[in-house]
Amino acid sequence: MAIAGPDGVDAAIKAGFDLDGTPIPAEMLALYNEVMDLEAQRARSGVKKSMRNRIVKTGSKHLDQATLDARLQAAGWDGLKPKEVAFFYG
Repeated sequence: MAIAGPDGVDAAIKAGFDLDGTPIPAEMLALYNEVMDLEAQRARSGVKKSMRNRIVKTGSKHLDQATLDARLQAAGWDGLKPKEVAFFYG
């Protein structure tokens, strides 16, 4: 199964198969769906805050610390916080 992009994993989960084609156990799917349903009900604090959180989480996989920090600031957000540096780059 060739999956790419941010929606690729969601499509695989919905289909019930891992990226290698093996079925995802029903218990795993049930827990995942339960937690995602709870998350869907959680009140949000703001779109820009959520955007920044996603950028930090995903950007840390693709950009070095200095680059991500500079890009956040150039875009108008706060730079990386010490706890984010420790978690994603530590």
